[in-house]
Amino acid sequence: MNRQLATVFVLMFALLPATGQAFQFLKDFQGNIKSLTDYTGKGKWTVVMMWAHDCHVCNQEAHQYVKFHTAHKDRDAIVLGISMDGLEKKKEAESFVQRHKLNFDNLYGEPEALAEAFENLTGVSWFGTPTFLFFNPKGEIMAQQVGAVPPKLIEQFMVNNP
Repeated sequence: MNRQLATVFVLMFALLPATGQAFQFLKDFQGNIKSLTDYTGKGKWTVVMMWAHDCHVCNQEAHQYVKFHTAHKDRDAIVLGISMDGLEKKKEAESFVQRHKLNFDNLYGEPEALAEAFENLTGVSWFGTPTFLFFNPKGEIMAQQVGAVPPKLIEQFMVNNP
């Protein structure tokens, strides 16, 4: 891996002191109410990928996060997907999950509420998808990043922030 690229990636992260008490209004695709805290703080890193069915980058990069989840789920990290599509585009979001064979849990919420929760949690303005949140094994948010993040850089971030 390019050392300079890895350094840039780590510098792009804003280290965040807050814990993940936001996102209390999510649903799984069966309609069950879920919270981000249902997934964080369970002794593993939680990589939250916020996506939309019509996001070009999300569609291009989803396979990387399937592989990352497969490689890490039994050891040190999980991926959690959150669709920004809302109830209105739930069918399209379900098609995205099926089309990309996402092997990690995926939730959805209303776009405006998700953007507001993101801003409240991170102190950063919502920009768009994909956006990532990184929670350490204790459930503390460590970073956020707009745009695709190569799994190798996620792994390096996890090692550099024990």
